[in-house]
Amino acid sequence: MGYVTTLESRSEAVAESSITWADGALLAIDQRLLPGELRWLRITTVDELIDAIKTLAIRGAPALGVAGAFGVALAAYAHVGDTDTTTHDVEDTIIATKIRLTSESESRPAIGLRFATKLPNASNESGLGLNTTDFYMSLLGAKTVQSIRVVGNFGFGILPDPTNGNRQNDVLTYGLSFARAMTQQAEVVGELNGRVSTRSGDPFPGTESRGILKLGGRYTHASLRLDAAAYFGLTSVDPTIGFTAGFTYVFKAFTIP
Repeated sequence: MGYVTTLESRSEAVAESSITWADGALLAIDQRLLPGELRWLRITTVDELIDAIKTLAIRGAPALGVAGAFGVALAAYAHVGDTDTTTHDVEDTIIATKIRLTSESESRPAIGLRFATKLPNASNESGLGLNTTDFYMSLLGAKTVQSIRVVGNFGFGILPDPTNGNRQNDVLTYGLSFARAMTQQAEVVGELNGRVSTRSGDPFPGTESRGILKLGGRYTHASLRLDAAAYFGLTSVDPTIGFTAGFTYVFKAFTIP
């Protein structure tokens, strides 16, 4: 990571922005030195960008968002000419358990607790993981009203800062879903899931407020369940729109007396 100490050699666009791209590198004002000194960082690798964020040379939600986008550009620029432009890894593993507190009846919903932890597996280098261990706890509720099944959850999560293991962001989590039976096998389904950052300042990268709305259908045949839905992002860091599909096979593994 180098320094550009004069502005005369930079374009007018650079002078008007605290972060920009020029000649295959990211140029950013070193915010640690402000207001006493104006110095530009020249960042050419993803590792240098991560270091600049960890040391607070780049900070603030707008700058972090732009830096994240330029980080993708840096990674792509480093592999110009490569024939393999894909990335792959095994997704982070989530281990969870549910405890039923009360069963559903005609007058009350089923209530339970869910505890979960996300174990890091996908690497930062692949762009698919954060190398953090997260913890979640949620209160669950479910009720069937005629042909409509409604399930909701509310809880909290403890998400470590991926750039500094000594800090964490405590988030509130929420979810609400419905399934409306159309036939014995087909259902219309909808789902809202997300989290809300509780930090008073900017959230750490990867711990921002998120929200996704899914609308689709489900088809069940014996123990096999097929799902497909369109999804819509609810925050600026979520995908705007997309499509998802999957299947679930239900079986009884064992019974605890």
